[in-house]
Amino acid sequence: MFIIVDERELVTSGYTCRFGKEGISSAGFCSGQFMDWVGTAVEADMLAVEAFLIGECPEREELPKLIRKRSQAPVIAMNETPSLEQTLGLFTAGADDVVRKPIHVREILARVYAIRRRAASRRDYAVVGLMQVFFDGRDPIVNGETLSLPRRERRILEYFVINKGRRLTKSHIFNAVYGLFDEVVEENVVESHVSKLRKKLRARLGYDPIDSQRFLGYLLVS
Repeated sequence: MFIIVDERELVTSGYTCRFGKEGISSAGFCSGQFMDWVGTAVEADMLAVEAFLIGECPEREELPKLIRKRSQAPVIAMNETPSLEQTLGLFTAGADDVVRKPIHVREILARVYAIRRRAASRRDYAVVGLMQVFFDGRDPIVNGETLSLPRRERRILEYFVINKGRRLTKSHIFNAVYGLFDEVVEENVVESHVSKLRKKLRARLGYDPIDSQRFLGYLLVS
């Protein structure tokens, strides 16, 4: 999930719409709302955030510092006019990247994945057992062959791989894939998606790579 902070509703709604077209969940805040939210959000909600985008707002150079107290997700600041002083100030404040608007959401995604790769010394993909899972939208290669997956199932598999070794609850997965504020989709849809994903992986691998424990959640085991 991506968080966009900007004082203008037109900007936040525009980016959430564009991220939605790419199959990425997102939410927009004005700076005051965001500061209230980031200070009180539960850990599960913060873990669901893949990156923060900071647009025009009075507290621009304060927000990266505030975010770093709660999350290590990439922070990208967006400038509308070229300003060396402003750019340097944002980097000093803790932004991971500063970009010039307008910028396509696909470029934002590429920059976020590049930041995460550098931070974790990770490639564009991860190998887990007989699975090669990509983080750029491609279908995974499972047991030597490409496994075509619907968008939601592919995102869930990517989330499992990113969090390998950590047990994930239904809420973790829902927040990461659908967003924290989706009131239209029921959280129970996660069970259906995970069940279908496990069935497909089991058929290709010959075993179930996802361990499920009642009340504890799911764990990618290989």
